[in-house]
Amino acid sequence: MAQLVREVMTAGVAAVRPDASLVEAAQLMRAQDIGDVLVADGDLLVGVVTDRDITVRAVAEGADPLTVNAETVCTPDPVCVGPDDEVATAVRLMRRHAVRRLPVVQDGRPLGVVSLGDLAVSQDPDSALAEISRAEPNTDTA
Repeated sequence: MAQLVREVMTAGVAAVRPDASLVEAAQLMRAQDIGDVLVADGDLLVGVVTDRDITVRAVAEGADPLTVNAETVCTPDPVCVGPDDEVATAVRLMRRHAVRRLPVVQDGRPLGVVSLGDLAVSQDPDSALAEISRAEPNTDTA
């Protein structure tokens, strides 16, 4: 069983600039088959924007996703973990802050994300969440 975040995280950073439109963020999510992207100003993590943020904080309010930028709807200064933090630390932070994903940051630079699904696959591989997390994405549009 993995003990460090670096052993379970999804490495690599899917990120947009703070001034990127929500359409750009959504297109990156679609292309990467993910539900969130980091908002980064150069190498500095500014926030996290999720598909739910786009839906609830922008589209449901009638905002134009072509003109609203990622920084406007992102969660600023997100709770983060380091790659050498223990998995138990990530679990505690997710519980305490009621989040499903944590950016993994080292020296202020984002390295990837650890998700609830990553933890389920690692810590409880026979669970329903782990099975769902391992499944190929559903690409049906019907």
